[in-house]
Amino acid sequence: MRPLRWYRELSSSQGRTDAGAFLIEGERAVGQFIRNNPDKIIELLCVPEAADMFHGFPKRMISRSKMHSICSAKTPQGIAAVAELPEGVYEHKLPGEIGDSVLLLEDVQDPGNIGTLIRTGAAFGFSGVLMSRQCADPFSAKCVQSSAGTILTLWVRRTEGYLDLARELVSAGYVLTAADLTGVPEFGVLGKADRFVLALGNEGGGLSDDVLSMSAHRVKIPIADEKVQSLNVALSGAILMHRRFERTHSKTP
Repeated sequence: MRPLRWYRELSSSQGRTDAGAFLIEGERAVGQFIRNNPDKIIELLCVPEAADMFHGFPKRMISRSKMHSICSAKTPQGIAAVAELPEGVYEHKLPGEIGDSVLLLEDVQDPGNIGTLIRTGAAFGFSGVLMSRQCADPFSAKCVQSSAGTILTLWVRRTEGYLDLARELVSAGYVLTAADLTGVPEFGVLGKADRFVLALGNEGGGLSDDVLSMSAHRVKIPIADEKVQSLNVALSGAILMHRRFERTHSKTP
């Protein structure tokens, strides 16, 4: 039986890497994950009142106080799941199968934004997410919860070498399009490239000059800027990913 310390250490990136596992907190998040990835569940942690939830998986019964010490939520629910961490998340190399559409996230620090962007990418046909090391860890509990069970449907790389990997994608023929306030409100470019990278930057500072310099296009979303200066990065990403999906599936000009 694993010591409780092992579960607590899943709250850190290093702990997740060492254990090869991550934690999913709460009945809804656990249920969503199980629907998509039942084979990735290692075990469930349950308080006695939740003993009858989600049959068919190994369970460990713990007290509510111990659940509180393991989970990151201020008021944790009575169930959490331990799941297998996919290989390569923190490696400085791209997967063998990259796919046609990739999301590049640079220094996006809010875990809710990261999880929402991963969920949206899954909904609109993106195959992977390349992230800077300063992004919130996608396998933290809040990111996993915000991803609504889709966290393993895309490949993920979170690495200090993200710029090198982005250049590798561009060299391989991927067209990098940057979401940028100095760009043009022209969505047609989102559907033209068969191999495509959408870059989104930090909530306050946007994208770095390094990413902007390798972009083939810079796109902005037209808004009533006399009222609002900019959109939330997760909302901006959702609009642009939907536009990409719409154009690649309907061939809208």
